[in-house]
Amino acid sequence: MPDLKSLPTWRTTLFDALLDAAKRYGPSKPILEDQERAPLTYTDLIRASFALGRKLARLTKPGETVGVLLPSSSAAVVTVFALHAYGRRPAMLNFTAGLRNLRGALKVAGITRVLTSHRFIEQAKLHDVIDTLEERCRVTYLEDVRAKIGVTDRLFALAASLAPRRFRTAQKPDDPAVVLFTSGSFGSPRGVMLTHANILANVDQVATHIALDPTWVMFNPLPVFHCFGLTAGVMLPIIRGLKAFQYPSPLHTKVIVELLRDAKASLLLATDTFLNQYARAAHPTDFASLQFVVSGAERVREETHNLIAEKFGALPILEGYGATEASPVIAVNKPDDNRRGTVGGLLPHIETRLEAVPGIPRGGRLFVRGPNIMAGYLDDNGALDPPPGGWHDTGDVVDISDDRWVTIIGRVKRFAKVGGEMISLNAAEDLAAALWPDARHAVVALPDGRKGERLVLVTDCREADVAKLVAHAHQAGAAEIAVPRRIVKATDIPVLGSGKIDYVAVQRMAEAG
Repeated sequence: MPDLKSLPTWRTTLFDALLDAAKRYGPSKPILEDQERAPLTYTDLIRASFALGRKLARLTKPGETVGVLLPSSSAAVVTVFALHAYGRRPAMLNFTAGLRNLRGALKVAGITRVLTSHRFIEQAKLHDVIDTLEERCRVTYLEDVRAKIGVTDRLFALAASLAPRRFRTAQKPDDPAVVLFTSGSFGSPRGVMLTHANILANVDQVATHIALDPTWVMFNPLPVFHCFGLTAGVMLPIIRGLKAFQYPSPLHTKVIVELLRDAKASLLLATDTFLNQYARAAHPTDFASLQFVVSGAERVREETHNLIAEKFGALPILEGYGATEASPVIAVNKPDDNRRGTVGGLLPHIETRLEAVPGIPRGGRLFVRGPNIMAGYLDDNGALDPPPGGWHDTGDVVDISDDRWVTIIGRVKRFAKVGGEMISLNAAEDLAAALWPDARHAVVALPDGRKGERLVLVTDCREADVAKLVAHAHQAGAAEIAVPRRIVKATDIPVLGSGKIDYVAVQRMAEAG
């Protein structure tokens, strides 16, 4: 196994890794594209970064954290590299997180300026978000900045692209590279500081684990405010020579299916929620160019696995596992070793520690350490709180095989104590999913004066019935205590921008009945 510290892409910075990739794969290689279908080469990307960065540098201070409120697009990628070229630090803002969480993000990251787009705000109808941002910081629109890029700026960018290391602001691998915010699936999002070395180490870890072909096209419909979308969807392909195709919303199912075919996409990043929708809408030939799909952020349901197999044949769905704090990938399956029911093998150079969880006999609470683990969380005052001893507590209960393959048992927060027994809420969801596979389900726990806690199933299945669920559980051999005895029917199961179930919102729905 190679030592990551010996690899040139690891002990450098993101902008310098871009320059190295341009040299390695050829400056004229098309490397970035979006729905506008105007591909950018490495040279185009570097020049655009210098031209835009020069203007942004006049509006900001060296080392400043600058908010970026943009969808997945070529513009977002150029903006990130433009900030890095001049020693600024992007903070990727989640425009689906709600106004309260956005205010919190601005505070903890110390953001006084946010970059966005008139077109994006109009199309996404985010005027209330802009009103909230303008209460606390200055909002700058990229269209207005680009309109001021003149001949002098373009000549400067041309000269800078010919000798980029002379013009870019030098940074160190362990300098902060980006601020991201956790998904908030189970509570308020937290600010996570990742260094250049964190992200680049994760790129190398993934590329060491799975062989990637530079002729491939990586299709990324996931948001760049999500670490999976940023690292796997942008940095990994660009630094490893694959064309990075960005699409601004994972919700545009029919358009994405058509683009997968037209762009001859080789790899697709998705979550189970979105992949299931794409598979249902696609013609069997629409996925013909795909080598495999990488699915993260949530568990891939059996129904999705079976749908893909029936409609598209032996197209591998590589289920993976990660966390924003790990830049994000911790484990992922391989095309030639794809074990259904697991989240794959641990990446190289990731250390693990399992701590026993009372009442859960199998596996343990997972702690991870490695070069991809964050510099730390930002506290309420913006100070950095590093992980103790470099160990990140994932909060997940997992089982790890002798050959380092990981099976998720559940989150510590996703267990309930019913009648003195520890019950997995994920297992309870699996019961409902097996009985009603075409619907979405979420199980939460509410206080119960007699049993301690009780399980509540929130579902969009109109036929859901407690008696049928109990009968199915008996047939499947599941413990009766693990069956939800109350069902709340909803029009939709709320999800976050990343595609994960929003358990905070589900809990409120269960409480409201």
